[in-house]
Amino acid sequence: MNHCLLEGVVLEAPQVRYTQDNQTPVAEMAVQIDGLRPDDPPGQVKVVGFGNLAQDLQNRVQVGQRLVLEGRLRMNTVNRPDGTKEKRAEFTLSRLHPLGGAVVGAGGSADPSRAPAPAPAPMGASRAAAPVRQPVRQNPPPAAPAPATPTWNSAPLVPDTQEEDEIPF
Repeated sequence: MNHCLLEGVVLEAPQVRYTQDNQTPVAEMAVQIDGLRPDDPPGQVKVVGFGNLAQDLQNRVQVGQRLVLEGRLRMNTVNRPDGTKEKRAEFTLSRLHPLGGAVVGAGGSADPSRAPAPAPAPMGASRAAAPVRQPVRQNPPPAAPAPATPTWNSAPLVPDTQEEDEIPF
């Protein structure tokens, strides 16, 4: 199954075009994602949304906004001007999770059943520099009684009713 979650920053404003056959809106934008390790350079991926999701991308997404994107990842082969072929990743969006806002699904409406994500760190700040909020407990929970020590039953599974070691046939 191909299902991905990516967190990234919008590099280009979404641009909407329409298909020729049934005039379905298609939005495309570029998103920058952080490398897996601190020394890895950031990557860039093209994000495509269809239908109502394309309209929502155009209306609600801005350059510099941090998003969590949910969808499918695929590879496209592109012919370069010098005649060589290049493979590029393309992300087909199924849900959009703006950090600090409501979840927008493929139907195009906000999903109130999901809790909002934490507010994003300021642009340019690293993830490690963002403060981590820890819940503060007022009173510790009462200590549970210690469980009883388990005992091992070493009795045979079949009762020994015969006096001799005969095997019944």
